[in-house]
Amino acid sequence: MPRTTPPFRADHVGSLLRPPALRQARMRRERGVITEGELAAAEDAAIEEVIQRQGAVGLQTATDGEFRRAMWHFDFLERLDGVESFQSDHGIAFQGGIETRPKGIRVLGKVGFSGHPMLDHFRFLRDRTRAAAKMTIPSPSVLHFRGGRRAVDAAIYPDMDEFFHDLGQAYRSAVRAFGEAGCRYLQLDEVNLAYLCDPNQRQMLRERGDDPDRLPEIYAAMLNTAISGRCDGMTITMHLCRGNFRSSWIAQGGYEPVAEMLFNRIGVDGYFMEFDTERAGGFEPLRFVPAGKTVVLGLVSSKSGELESADYLQRRIDQATEFVDADQLCLSPQCGFASTEEGNCLTEDEQWLKLERIVEVAGKVWGG
Repeated sequence: MPRTTPPFRADHVGSLLRPPALRQARMRRERGVITEGELAAAEDAAIEEVIQRQGAVGLQTATDGEFRRAMWHFDFLERLDGVESFQSDHGIAFQGGIETRPKGIRVLGKVGFSGHPMLDHFRFLRDRTRAAAKMTIPSPSVLHFRGGRRAVDAAIYPDMDEFFHDLGQAYRSAVRAFGEAGCRYLQLDEVNLAYLCDPNQRQMLRERGDDPDRLPEIYAAMLNTAISGRCDGMTITMHLCRGNFRSSWIAQGGYEPVAEMLFNRIGVDGYFMEFDTERAGGFEPLRFVPAGKTVVLGLVSSKSGELESADYLQRRIDQATEFVDADQLCLSPQCGFASTEEGNCLTEDEQWLKLERIVEVAGKVWGG
């Protein structure tokens, strides 16, 4: 059966490749050639066009493609109270020897939420679509995972439990603010629970002084605090992946170590889950999905332009139904197409063909 509430049978994670005109405008703004207002006008035009394009391929969801962001997470986190970004010595390292622009995030004051530019970003989207306007923000865990204890001023937070408490409350206020702005489809991008399934990432955390066995509980508690701020009728999903930058990745390992907690102790309505490669493991963890929750199978790669066949996707969906009822499943790409403004290594045409394929297969499997 088709779905009339999110997540939809054919859906997508959120970010989309920036069109050439917008990429050029952002570069010109960096060089000081155009004003902030002129860049905003270019963003407005690009977003209005991409909203229409999403509808044209048959999606019931509309996002702004994250076109106003340079990175999926820092642009949100750096505008929380008590948080600032800074020019670091290096970027985030990905497989293949590539890394993001050198930028970091740190906590220099009490963490809170007293408003955010992305509320206006959502309102712009909301006012220009009849589809389900979807907003994406990073999970609260991201602020901790990126830097750990060393990124949190010990004079402000001598006890990290107090930091986690304040961060959860800040997100509770953020979720409430988006709901009051009319958002009824909010996604928390929670990559770190997937990272905690990777032995190498767990060892990295131990070496810097964190306990990887304790972090899932801490992160789950913050997520549940955030979700408690939701308004009536608000669907909250979470997205899990293992890194996404210029078609590269960071972590690997199936969901089994966190599956029971993920599905039964975190109060989101749905899960966008990466399943496009062996790095994500098999579908067996889906046996823990309770009735009433939805899993969006990320079977279509956003990292490659090669178009998955309809038959292949239908077979993979069938395999997933060995562990969870088909009525609890949907289909999407495994991640966004452009978690950063650089985007992944495929063309816009290839991106749209993949989204069209998702709509096609969802229609065959679930009707509508």
